[in-house]
Amino acid sequence: MNVSEAILHELVELGVEACFGNPGTSEMHLVASFDRVGGLRPILGLFEGVCTGAADGYARMAGKPAATLLHLGPGLGNGFANLHNARRGQSRMINLVGDHATYHRKYDAPLQSDIHSIAKPVSDWIGDPASGEDAVGKTREAFAVAMRPNGGLSTLIVPADIAWSEMKGAPPARKGRAGAKPVDMALVREAAAALTSGEPKLLLIGGHAGLEKPLAIAAAIAEKTGAKLFCDTFVPRLARGAGRAKPDRVPYLGEMAVMMMSAFRQAVVVGTKAPVAFFAYPNKPSTFLSPECQVHTPWSVEYDVTDVLAAIAEEVGAKVVATPAARSETTLPAAGKISVESVGSALAALMPEGAIVSDEAITSGLWAYMATQNAAAHDWLSLTGGAIGDGIPMAVGAAVACPGRPVINLQADGSAMYTIQGLWTAARENLHVITILLNNKSYAVLNMELDRVGATAQSERSRSLLSLDKPVIDFTAMGRALGANAVRAEDNETFVKALKRALAEPGPHVIEAMMF
Repeated sequence: MNVSEAILHELVELGVEACFGNPGTSEMHLVASFDRVGGLRPILGLFEGVCTGAADGYARMAGKPAATLLHLGPGLGNGFANLHNARRGQSRMINLVGDHATYHRKYDAPLQSDIHSIAKPVSDWIGDPASGEDAVGKTREAFAVAMRPNGGLSTLIVPADIAWSEMKGAPPARKGRAGAKPVDMALVREAAAALTSGEPKLLLIGGHAGLEKPLAIAAAIAEKTGAKLFCDTFVPRLARGAGRAKPDRVPYLGEMAVMMMSAFRQAVVVGTKAPVAFFAYPNKPSTFLSPECQVHTPWSVEYDVTDVLAAIAEEVGAKVVATPAARSETTLPAAGKISVESVGSALAALMPEGAIVSDEAITSGLWAYMATQNAAAHDWLSLTGGAIGDGIPMAVGAAVACPGRPVINLQADGSAMYTIQGLWTAARENLHVITILLNNKSYAVLNMELDRVGATAQSERSRSLLSLDKPVIDFTAMGRALGANAVRAEDNETFVKALKRALAEPGPHVIEAMMF
């Protein structure tokens, strides 16, 4: 067994089942090892951002890491944006990054780079093994970091000469994984006192607290104490639909968020941090809570969110009560032109139980989120880090993790072009991913932000940086070229018909919804 085989074998033994890769010469021995090591599914992405985004979506739904296989520093750099999103989403991932042979590094070959510096901002741990035995030991460390209570991103650098060398000794004995840190009851009692005070209070959740069990506990705490339940603007995975808790989402627009939160005097934050504006704006606050509001944080990354919420619930006497899973009456949109409202209505009416929504619709997806609040039970995956280009890959990864569940990707047109290659991976793997491409021929969110920051861009010259016409992108043709079943819909009747077909038929689908 060579070291490449030993690394893959160790990953399989630890429970890793998928590897999203875009390899190069330095990784060829790892590639060849897939022939000899079963149990680890290699999946090709045509761009590294597809690989890292897919690994993110996989982890959010599987609750465990996938691996990525990236080519040296430039390959890692290409995947950086979606690694940023994954880290902000408290995801779990093991990035295998090939490197030059150790003896070749000194020659400064064209692809030589500082992998450590590239990896540092998006890694909770970096391993650079000095031997085969060390490589296997560090593989275990990488997995342990990824499986921390609130996720972790590991980067394991694999020099080519170590990868092709033969294993010469046994790796160190495997250690058990460290569990979550015991809850700090002093912090829990402080939070409980804030929630049972007579002052206006809120409970804000994020991160892994959006999963069904912790979300239900949080809702029970809010019900018992009279606190207002909020979730982050973008939660990595939120259990939604009939029978599930319905936290208010912190608005993206700071003006709305400040107005909504100005009256609270006590805030308990679990799984996330106190809310702040995405960007700075002239003469507008960067934080949303009132300066008079006391913030209590009984949670930190060492603690499991479910443990913390369960302890608070016990302290305040809250008990989870099952809610009848009654869907709201929903109707299909009337005949006419497609709008954000009609897309939301169609989705709410047709989305089956167990669906997964990968949301990168930006401005066009706000109504769909509201409309599906009482739809069939589903999971909603959001763009946690704000670096666009995660929607299509995240849907691919979610479909690999949950092959029996349809994945609906609500996708803005501008951000689709960052990782459109993910459609090819969905086609190659025959994944049931339905991409609803909301085409408004614009970076609409940037047109909105132009006014909010107080800038003016009135000429064709400046506005050209925010528009996607001249030429208009044909996403239907592009979807077909990449192997998906693709149709264009310019009215509600065509859209509903296409969505019904896409939900009924396996494989990847693209519905280009013309929003103008």
